[in-house]
Amino acid sequence: MTDSQGFKTVATFTERVQADMCVALLGDNGIPAGVFGADSSYPSLSYAKPIEVKVNASDYEAAMSILAAADKAE
Repeated sequence: MTDSQGFKTVATFTERVQADMCVALLGDNGIPAGVFGADSSYPSLSYAKPIEVKVNASDYEAAMSILAAADKAE
């Protein structure tokens, strides 16, 4: 998914802590990432609208490779 700012979604979560861990993993591997949709004062709404981790479109393939490798390692 690409939005108008040139970002692509690499993962979605229902809890902010999971999204933050994903951003940290990507950052540790040199890919800047951001959390979108986690600013609700009603945390239960994240089930209706998931929290997204996005990267620059140019970093999308590398980010997906890192996340896939991390999934295999678990």
